[in-house]
Amino acid sequence: MNRAISEQSLGLYLHWPFCESKCGYCDFYSVPLKGRDVAPLLSAFAKDLRLRVAECNAPIDTIFWGGGTPTTLEHENLAVALGCIRDAVEDHPVCEFTIEANPATVDDAKARVLVEHSVTRLSLGAQSFHQNELDALERLHIPSDVPEAIRIIRSAGITNYNIDLIFGVGGQTLDSWKESLARAVDLDPPHLACYGLTYEHGTSLTKQLKLGTIQACDEQLEADMFLACKDFLESCGYEHYELSNYAKPGHQCLHNLIYWRNGSYQAVGPSAAGCLRDVRFKNVCDVNEYIRSINEHGHAIAERETISNTERALECLMMRMRLVDGLDLVAFQTCTGINLAENCREAVVRLTQAGLIECDHAKLCMTRRGLLMADTVIRELASELDPPSGMSLNVITSRPSVDS
Repeated sequence: MNRAISEQSLGLYLHWPFCESKCGYCDFYSVPLKGRDVAPLLSAFAKDLRLRVAECNAPIDTIFWGGGTPTTLEHENLAVALGCIRDAVEDHPVCEFTIEANPATVDDAKARVLVEHSVTRLSLGAQSFHQNELDALERLHIPSDVPEAIRIIRSAGITNYNIDLIFGVGGQTLDSWKESLARAVDLDPPHLACYGLTYEHGTSLTKQLKLGTIQACDEQLEADMFLACKDFLESCGYEHYELSNYAKPGHQCLHNLIYWRNGSYQAVGPSAAGCLRDVRFKNVCDVNEYIRSINEHGHAIAERETISNTERALECLMMRMRLVDGLDLVAFQTCTGINLAENCREAVVRLTQAGLIECDHAKLCMTRRGLLMADTVIRELASELDPPSGMSLNVITSRPSVDS
């Protein structure tokens, strides 16, 4: 369907900060729309976009517009924003353009606008097909919104779509999780992203957890959910290609593969973070300050740093180990100059003996049991690669230490 993503591929991430309401688990920068005039942000967004695209020293291959919820925009403003994006990248060979959507915000008019402006892929935040679980996550949509949204986008001509689901929700059972998976598969998505619920600092759910008004999911149950998901989706023809992601052949998310392979990506919008070769940057996390900075200075970058080779190696390890196929040791050495198997020999032996990884001269990958303990595996390797910072590396959601 789409051409392959290479080490030289460049992604473009766009962040839209508005949503209808803040979900209880979300720690991304977003603010409720509440009838705000979006015109000043759209104007600043367009200026930022033109500048950032002009800075790119390589062709843009993929676009991912997330947030927030871009589809909170009324279809007229959505067309304005997408027109700016299309004009900015008209000379680039974009092969995948994904937009995030809440199922309740998709209608026929918006779907037509998406198709008219070359959006090729939709990512729908379904999260669950059970109302009590959606309520626990503080989602606004209802289960029936999901199949209706898919009917609408398919009728408009978008056949490449992802469904997001969350497991480990308070009150969720293994049976209810399996039912959500089955109902999602019945909708024939080319791609599914299945995440374990995390309690991030400052979120509503984390506050409730600390107050004792909700309880975290039992670790053994969470492990059972992870493996039930893996086994069921693979039996339905989906490839488990990244810790939380499954795709039918030819439908991996190309934009996310750029992240997981430590590629370069440009970034536009409030709080958007980018990385171009060795330079990492992040925009200011405030809508009004973003607008002011763009209009007064031509950019809204609040943080910028040059990544050291050690940081590059640690991030390369962390991201590439997320891929189920594992880490290509030759590519890692080419990228960082480090022979990982030699530099982390003791950790490799220890993790291999524990049955968590498999390693040969070409590749290092996690076993089925290792996938349950991916953060532990990555930290063990990282701490041996660079002891001062390895153990504090901010890696993935913890998985319970249990037998599979």
